Amino acid sequence: MTWEVQSIKVRESWPKVDQFGMNNDRHAVLRPHVVGRASKRAVDIVIATTALILLSPLMLITALIVKLSDQGPVFYSHTRIGYGGAPFGCLKFRTMKTDAAAQLADLLRTNPSARAEWEATRKLKNDPRITAVGEILRRSSIDELPQLINILRGEMSVVGPRPVTAEELARYGEHVTSYMAARPGLTGQWQISGRNDVSYEHRVALDVQYVRDWSLTRDFIIVAKTVPALFSQRGCY
Repeated sequence: MTWEVQSIKVRESWPKVDQFGMNNDRHAVLRPHVVGRASKRAVDIVIATTALILLSPLMLITALIVKLSDQGPVFYSHTRIGYGGAPFGCLKFRTMKTDAAAQLADLLRTNPSARAEWEATRKLKNDPRITAVGEILRRSSIDELPQLINILRGEMSVVGPRPVTAEELARYGEHVTSYMAARPGLTGQWQISGRNDVSYEHRVALDVQYVRDWSLTRDFIIVAKTVPALFSQRGCY
């Protein structure tokens, strides 16, 4: 089996957060205390390792289905901005057609309503690029399971802000440092608050609130609320 990975490189360089979780931005936000960071990281490693072991049969079956569906790559790696402004390849099972980039460019050029939706949310509710298998994977969130590998690498956390692209990060404005003060999460406030049904401005507010009010207790509450949110499938597209 071939385990290809597609990726997109970041051309922009974001300001780095120093050892105190701050840069020269007057809106900088402190990171959690060193003990809190260590405990959060330890929990991440335990949960990600356990989940990978328990879910490995499901992930293997999913990989086979994705590969056999159209012979394209199994994984899709898209560059996102992470902790301290460092770019990383966010892993997913591929849910789009192999010529998705060309299809998107053509759609945005010829369809004004789709272009307006994309500019407002960076999402398309009726996305023609998604495969039949990909539709199922997205609605069940199985497509995001490879991000457990990102967590073990230290690029993501089990709970945190939704990982964003360099282009999207500009939309955080004065709150950009809040986003970069935490590792992006496999789940988070956005995922349990309606996902794509909430506005982008609300999503930014949720991320900022999470970073400012972080605690391990809050993380466990978010993880517990993620399960029913997945079953409800609200905002999943």
